[in-house]
Amino acid sequence: MKIAIIGTGNIGGALATSWAKTGHDIILCVRDLQNFKGQDLLQNPNTKASNFTDGIAEADVILIATPIAAMVSIAKNLGDVHDKVIIDATNAVFMKPEGFNNDVEALLELSNATKVVKCFNSTGFESMKNPSYGNTAIDMFMAGNDAAAKSVVEKLAHDAGFGRCIDFGGNEKVPLLEQFALAWINLAMMQKRGRNFAFHIVDR
Repeated sequence: MKIAIIGTGNIGGALATSWAKTGHDIILCVRDLQNFKGQDLLQNPNTKASNFTDGIAEADVILIATPIAAMVSIAKNLGDVHDKVIIDATNAVFMKPEGFNNDVEALLELSNATKVVKCFNSTGFESMKNPSYGNTAIDMFMAGNDAAAKSVVEKLAHDAGFGRCIDFGGNEKVPLLEQFALAWINLAMMQKRGRNFAFHIVDR
């Protein structure tokens, strides 16, 4: 797949690296091709930098991993993304996109996107870089209305090294998934557990 990455920081960079190594074509969508965070990602296989418009037009899948404050502008400038899968890896837990409760709402309202999935938001970038804890591949979680888009995201979760990608439900469950992420943040930072832990569901 051709995957456009908007946001080349810790989360976007970790996933870009994992996906590039499993054979996906990675397009880093940046505003300044000469000076952007994540220049080292160009050392990965199958990876190039592109301007925002051309990168999105070329991609099949778009990952958004930016600060919340950028989302309204991003959503308004995506162009025609009706047939593209958009993965929202942000968390509107301490700040909301202006006028919206979360970024999925903003994307659906301000662009012609229909295949939006919330995912890759519920753990730290350390676990994005390496989802293996001993012999266990940790779980990832997703929410969204489009079943076909979720199938794509589930495959990408496996390609990134996660064991399962567990479905929280439709768009109405996006706030719950963000609160789930806040539970990780609470344990990691506020309760001082540290960042090297993750969630894994055990079935009897």
